[in-house]
Amino acid sequence: MEIEVIAHAENGFEDKFGIPRQPSVLSGIETRIVFEPDYRNPDAIRGIEGFSHLWLIWGFSESASLTDRFADRTQTASLTEKRPSWHATVRPPRLGGNVRVGVFASRSPYRPNPLGISSVRLLRIEQQKDGSKVLVVSGADLLNGTPIYDIKPYLRYSDSHPEAQDGFAETEWKQLEVQWPNNPENRNVPARILTELKEILAQDPRPAYQNDPQRVYKLDYSGFTVSFCVKEDALFVLNIVKNDKK
Repeated sequence: MEIEVIAHAENGFEDKFGIPRQPSVLSGIETRIVFEPDYRNPDAIRGIEGFSHLWLIWGFSESASLTDRFADRTQTASLTEKRPSWHATVRPPRLGGNVRVGVFASRSPYRPNPLGISSVRLLRIEQQKDGSKVLVVSGADLLNGTPIYDIKPYLRYSDSHPEAQDGFAETEWKQLEVQWPNNPENRNVPARILTELKEILAQDPRPAYQNDPQRVYKLDYSGFTVSFCVKEDALFVLNIVKNDKK
């Protein structure tokens, strides 16, 4: 059995570092879902505008088992071909990276089938010059270029479980106070990018087990590289420079 890449994600996330840990955390970041040529028939999304939220089924394109396969986004993925070995347990960053849990009790990308699922909000549908349509969503925890296998509507009456228990991930992440260098606007960073970066940084992109206040981290987003450090509950942006990745 093979599954087709039907679309790919377009946004400012140039590297895994900084991508939200779960979907819907960053409501202000937009992602465009661009369909592959074979799936640009507008009839395929007829009626989708009636749903406020969607499920995206996608591939961990940066995991070892998918990186080569998706060098060409249009490739198919076989569900029967032999894959690199996998491990029954993983070490979630939420537990400090030292405690092992079962891979099926985690959302780790290192899985027998490296597939992800995200609930996102449908913001609008854009029509392109060629007549094809692009879905614009928010809350996607996807790297730029992520292959998407399927899209399904989110149904409130069946997909929402307010009474659900979150296991070892019960504790919510605490947002950080983000402090910018003086006059960041003078660094030729568009206001939209500044707003999005502030939301991303406030979520504390560091791995849970890294808390060295002297360490300088770098995050690439939408053509800019941000250097920062974190001390207690505050994140200090040290520099914002344009890069050549985008």
